[in-house]
Amino acid sequence: MSLEFRIGHGYDVHRFAQGRRCILGGVEIPCKEGGLLGHSDADVLSHAVADSILGAAALPDIGHYFPPSDDSCKDIDSQEIVKRAVFEIGKLGYKVGNIDATLIAEAPRILPYVRAMREVLANSLGVSAEQVGIKATTNEKMGWEGRREGIGAHCVCLIVKK
Repeated sequence: MSLEFRIGHGYDVHRFAQGRRCILGGVEIPCKEGGLLGHSDADVLSHAVADSILGAAALPDIGHYFPPSDDSCKDIDSQEIVKRAVFEIGKLGYKVGNIDATLIAEAPRILPYVRAMREVLANSLGVSAEQVGIKATTNEKMGWEGRREGIGAHCVCLIVKK
């Protein structure tokens, strides 16, 4: 059965690592804790976005398309991952309606970069920046996020039939 609208949820986490760039939503952000550790550029926000898109279409997660064992994916720009997710749902006749994402981090401060992140992600998604919601919250100094060990992200996506 083909549905006109579908929703998906994505979640990702990456730990901090010195000597890495901190990329969130395709934007490099200064962060004294370091960047995020991962096989790709470790853009936790973009990974949650891509997984929410794929999940809305009941497709496999990003690890299926970009396995950590594949050296050609090493340090890949996560906007390529987002674009691939959009491509995959396009093959099924869908496009992104909107996304709503939340970053969970004690550091770095996200607010000054939200507009740029919305614009970068909108470009990768093929939508307007008004269709990209990004929020940030802390974990009130509780748990691994509260101890500044890394960053988490959740994203909900609506996809619609073209």
